[in-house]
Amino acid sequence: MYQHALPNADKFFASGHNVPIKAAANGSTGINGYFGTEGPEATETDSSGTGGMRKSLEGKGTAPNDAIHLQRRVGLLSGVALIVGTMIGSGIFVSPSGLLVRTGSVGVSFIIWLACGLLSLLGALAYAELGTMNTSSGAEWAYFMDAFGPAPAFLFSWVSTLVLKPSQMAIICLSFAQYAVEAFVSECDPPTSVVKMVALVAIVMILFVNCYSVNLGMAVQNIFTAAKLVAVLIVICGGAFKLFQGNTQHLQNAFNGPPPTFGAIATAFYTGLWAYDGWNNLNYVTEEIKNPSKNLPRSIIIGIPLVTLAYALINISYLAAMSPTEMIESEAVAVTFGNRILGVMAWLMPLSVTISTFGSANGTLFAAGRLCFAASREGHLLDILSYVHVRRLTPAPGLIFHSLIASAMVLYGTIDSLIDFFSFTAWIFYGGAMLALIVMRYTKPNYPRPYKVPLIIPVLVLVVSAYLVVAPIIDKPQIEYLYALGFIFAGLIFYVPFVKLGMTPRFMHKVTLFFQLLLEVVPTSTMAMFE
Repeated sequence: MYQHALPNADKFFASGHNVPIKAAANGSTGINGYFGTEGPEATETDSSGTGGMRKSLEGKGTAPNDAIHLQRRVGLLSGVALIVGTMIGSGIFVSPSGLLVRTGSVGVSFIIWLACGLLSLLGALAYAELGTMNTSSGAEWAYFMDAFGPAPAFLFSWVSTLVLKPSQMAIICLSFAQYAVEAFVSECDPPTSVVKMVALVAIVMILFVNCYSVNLGMAVQNIFTAAKLVAVLIVICGGAFKLFQGNTQHLQNAFNGPPPTFGAIATAFYTGLWAYDGWNNLNYVTEEIKNPSKNLPRSIIIGIPLVTLAYALINISYLAAMSPTEMIESEAVAVTFGNRILGVMAWLMPLSVTISTFGSANGTLFAAGRLCFAASREGHLLDILSYVHVRRLTPAPGLIFHSLIASAMVLYGTIDSLIDFFSFTAWIFYGGAMLALIVMRYTKPNYPRPYKVPLIIPVLVLVVSAYLVVAPIIDKPQIEYLYALGFIFAGLIFYVPFVKLGMTPRFMHKVTLFFQLLLEVVPTSTMAMFE
């Protein structure tokens, strides 16, 4: 929102703020005069080998005379884990019941599950072209800048930073807390205050992991993704066992029931697409992907079909163990399934959901911090949000900012209210990204495109996104939709003076410097130098 107070190395040392960066012989950096020289922790050797482990988690330091920047540490495996681990959260363990209510039949709900997977794959393939054209972090923000200019890009960063990404994380952490607390409360609903407190603890833990190291954040993502795939496999195997026993009655006459209305199908898509959301998260970290022109589309082509197949088989497994009515009445379909199938091992399902949601929240924050970083670097948000830690090279201010807003939403929001607002608003911008790709096919025809999709794909996703936004308004108008649109365009109130006209309050320089010293962060244009 404000122009950088310290946008480059020259200004960094200007105005009496002599805060040079030093690089020690081992490649780590420190801030002379304010943070002092590197202490014993950075220089002493550890005969136990833990120092080597810590170095591996933290990653390599910044090379001398190299600009502080985000390093490319995300390979193909980590890219697939980020997509799969973020997509498989709480949705598939909770959403099947809501989707059945809105569609009225097993057959239609199953078709929508598959359609949501196909739509996510097509959208992600279009994003792969955008991400290989512009390898900057920030996803939609970067693409809007290329296609439409700064104003639409700012509106996206405004809404996404203040609402979309924090609400997504708040929903996931509340779901995590709900299942974690239920494991210890058997005869009554868990107290709301306890659930919210556990959700806040989860946010703090995830924030620490991602501020400490990109390598640690991705290691957590890889481990939790593997664990949740094991949980998915348990559900699928349990369902297959019931099917082999002949429990196919709930899969017969799948299309009995009244056909859903025009608007009901759109809201059913909202429910299903919430379970698939996260398909575009890898685009937020493009600057950190190794060989993005190859690994970005490969991760998408591997990850999203894997999730779609898992979701289809999980839904069949649920119906092998319980009736559609029982699924609708169950507040936690996966837990009910576990009680029916696993017997004394039923506790595995609440544990699986907590693992799944924690990993999903980790991936969400990992991506959200990069959006803050990219938008702030261009002066569209507070400049401190574009700074990275001098040693760990993580966008710590952006991560902290998102976590604070998510914590406020946990305290004052509910899961259902947050999901409805998130889905409606998110698909406005997903459609905008498709339009950006189509526009740039004509305005930038010769721009390098290492990966290119058929034009019909973004056109189709754009049409579907327009339907998802318009249909609920026509079918069942609600004041909340007007609030969402009003909030989007309210961003122009801040865009015009602080971005367009470049106005900067005088106190912002001191605020930026204060947080810079407190968090040990610097602009990415700052050079690391030997003393």
